[in-house]
Amino acid sequence: MANLTKRDLVVRISNETGMVQQDVLNVIQRTLDHLTESLAQGQAVELRNFGVFEVKLRKARVGRNPNRPEHDVPIPPRAVVKFKAGKEMKTQVMKLSQSIANNAQPGSPSAAS
Repeated sequence: MANLTKRDLVVRISNETGMVQQDVLNVIQRTLDHLTESLAQGQAVELRNFGVFEVKLRKARVGRNPNRPEHDVPIPPRAVVKFKAGKEMKTQVMKLSQSIANNAQPGSPSAAS
């Protein structure tokens, strides 16, 4: 299964709307820039039916190097971006898990591989 890239989005939207690809790219890039800017300022970004991006602070903690477990590695606190899927996205993704479950039932061709 291939990943969806920004370029793929540009081509799809351009084909669906008839807009010039460069114009679509500019809109997508500016959207992403504004999202990033808001998150960098600590603001949550809510996109209805898609999801919410939030900045959360991770506490400082002590890690261990598995190759040298006797040495503690201090991990400083840091800000991370968390994503919580919206209702509509959850519904669409749930269809994938149901499809996978149906194909993995005993006796199905994919379950035998």
